[in-house]
Amino acid sequence: MILPEPITLSSGLLAEFEEDRWVPGAIQLVVDGTPQSHVNLRDPSELFFEYVRRIGHVIDLFRPERKAISALHLGGGAFTLPRYIEATRPGSRQQVIEIEGALVDMVREAAPLPKQASIRVRRGDAREVLAKLPEGMQGAMDLVVVDIFAGSQTPAHVSSVEFYELVRPLLAPDGMVVINAADGKGLPFVRGQAATLASMFTSVVAIAEPQVLKGRRFGNVVLIASNSSESNGELEWLPRLLAGGPHPARLLAGREFEEFTRGTHPVTDATAVDSPAPARELFGNG
Repeated sequence: MILPEPITLSSGLLAEFEEDRWVPGAIQLVVDGTPQSHVNLRDPSELFFEYVRRIGHVIDLFRPERKAISALHLGGGAFTLPRYIEATRPGSRQQVIEIEGALVDMVREAAPLPKQASIRVRRGDAREVLAKLPEGMQGAMDLVVVDIFAGSQTPAHVSSVEFYELVRPLLAPDGMVVINAADGKGLPFVRGQAATLASMFTSVVAIAEPQVLKGRRFGNVVLIASNSSESNGELEWLPRLLAGGPHPARLLAGREFEEFTRGTHPVTDATAVDSPAPARELFGNG
């Protein structure tokens, strides 16, 4: 397999593709030493990273099987989830917002998107592009995935109430937003995101590996938020989401979620901070 040469992004970080030595036909995007995306080119329905598999289960369960959806992805990476949606829900209409134009070109070279897929890429900062989206997208998105990282950190300006005020109007009445948030000891960043979403949506839950949710080790937490009138604070397919793995897994909903966010205030532009960076040795870069 011939992969593109590494490139330097506008942020100054190095982006490169690596072959997966254990999965034939799979490649991994690494930015500043942090694995960001994994794509199985032979089978895009196969998801590798734990948090991506959890988001994949949300995509599987929140609409009838194989039904096409409209989805907006904030943060492109190697387009793992857009490929997954096209493979499992063919005919879906998707848009991706990615700030690194050179990365988009690199991904297209290393792993071209399926020709039949309806995936439009908009280049630019997610928050700036959200403010300029066509009127027709308002209230039309079944799913919005927020997975924005500059290297190994989520920038502060895409973590606040003001940011999510741009996301919320895009959702269909029964649509949902799914956020990947990474954090370490005590989970201050994740708790802030959870409190922010709880102040804006009627139903919010969190799912992750138990030790991560307890704030004992660095990891990814998937947050799911919806304003659906049918959810009544708890989506009916959540038990199946938990059972779907990866294991072990824990889901916080209802009173447990309220306890998780107790004493934490919603994040605003005035209080927002970047998510913490993981220790470099976490990915074997120490």
